[in-house]
Parts: sequence; C-alpha cells; structure tokens
Amino acid sequence: MFIIQLNYKAPLTMVDKYLNLHVEYLKEQYKIGNFIASGRRVPRTGGIIISNIEDKDALNRVIDKDPFKLNNIAEYEIIEFIPSMTCESLNFLLQ
Repeated sequence: MFIIQLNYKAPLTMVDKYLNLHVEYLKEQYKIGNFIASGRRVPRTGGIIISNIEDKDALNRVIDKDPFKLNNIAEYEIIEFIPSMTCESLNFLLQ
C-alpha cells in the first residue's frame, strides 16, 4: 500500500487549469481499483492519494498518466507502508 503526496510546483492558476483532467484521472483509477482515498492538503499546496497497488513500479506507471505529472504541475513523494491495525470498517486493508 502506498501514500502518494503531491506537492504543487506550479501556481494555483495552473493547478486549476488542469484540475478537471486530474479529477477525471482519479475517477478512472478509482474505477479500476487502484486508489482508495484522495484529497487536497490544507493549506492547498498539493494533495494526498492512498493506493492499494502492491508494486511500486506499477504505481509509478499509473502516476505517469496523471495530467498533473504530464504537465509538470506537481511532484510526487511515494511512501510505502503495510497496515498492521485499522478501525473495523477498514479491516479489508490488513494483509
């Protein structure tokens, strides 16, 4: 499992220009089953995506399709972790 931290490297005007394309990309990844949660950071300096993809190379290939990546809007920090405890409703995340 991975946490992807997006850090904007372009002004918010550029972020907003590509936001609809980014949201469509996210919806596609949810539909495929690659992402399980996402949202804006506060303050609005980027975002967070939680992915249940098991392979980092596969995750990088998915991230490479993000319009924010394709248009140099954000940089991505990938943090891998193995959940060892969750609330009852998220037990499906435990391996």
